[in-house]
Amino acid sequence: MTARSSLLRFWLLSLCALIGIGVTLSLGRWQLSRAAQKEELQRQIHQGKIRETIDTRELLATKNIASELYRPVTLRGTWLAHRTVFLDNREMDEKAGFFVITPLQLEHSEAVILVQRGWALRNFLDRTALPRVDTPAGPVQVSGRIAPPPSKLFEFKGADTGVIRQNLDLPQFRIETGLRLLDVTVLQTGAPSEGLQRNWPPVNSGVETNYGYAFQWFSLSGLIAILYVWFQIVRRFIAPTRRRPPV
Repeated sequence: MTARSSLLRFWLLSLCALIGIGVTLSLGRWQLSRAAQKEELQRQIHQGKIRETIDTRELLATKNIASELYRPVTLRGTWLAHRTVFLDNREMDEKAGFFVITPLQLEHSEAVILVQRGWALRNFLDRTALPRVDTPAGPVQVSGRIAPPPSKLFEFKGADTGVIRQNLDLPQFRIETGLRLLDVTVLQTGAPSEGLQRNWPPVNSGVETNYGYAFQWFSLSGLIAILYVWFQIVRRFIAPTRRRPPV
C-alpha cells in the first residue's frame, strides 16, 4: 500500500468514525430528551389527578383548556348518539375490541366534547357488527378526567369516515360533523355500565426503556471512539515508534 493510499484510507476511516460517533451521540441525546418529555407527562398526570374536580361551567370558562389535562371533571349534557364512533383494534385486559367515543353536548352550551366512554368486545365472526352499547337519552352526568384525543394507530389508507374507524382525528371530525368540538376529550371513569368496560390501563411512560436505549447508543459511541483510537492512532503512530530499534 502506497503512502498516498494509506493516508487516504486513514482520513476516510477518520471521517466514518466521526460520523458514527456523532450519529450515536445524537441518538442517545434524543432518547434522553424523550425520557424527559415522558417524565414531564407523568408529572402533569399526577398534578392533574390531585387537583379539584371541575364542572361544566368551569370547563367552558377555561381559556387555556389544554392546561387542564388529566384533571378530574364532572360534566352534564346530552349524548349525540348518532355521532358515536367505534375505534377498532383497541385493547383492554389483553383483549381486542373497540374504544367507544360519543360526543357530549354540554349543558346550556353549543360546545361539544368527545367522551371516551369505554371499551367493548368486538364480534370476530362479523367484523362489521357493532357491540350493543346503551346510550341514555336526555340529560346525563359524566365523570372522568380530561384527556388528549385517542392515540393513533398505523393505518394504510387515509382518514376514515365510517362508524368503525382505525383512528379519529379531532380537527377532521370537527369539519366532518360541524360540531363545536373542544380541543380535549374526557376519559370516562367508573364501574362498568352501558355495555362498556372502563378498566383503563395506567399511563406507562416507559422512561426506563428510553434510558436503556440511551445507554446503548452512548456505549456504541464510546466503542467506536475506542476502536478508532486503538487501530488508527495507537497502532498506526504510537506502537511503531516503540518497536523501532535504537540507532
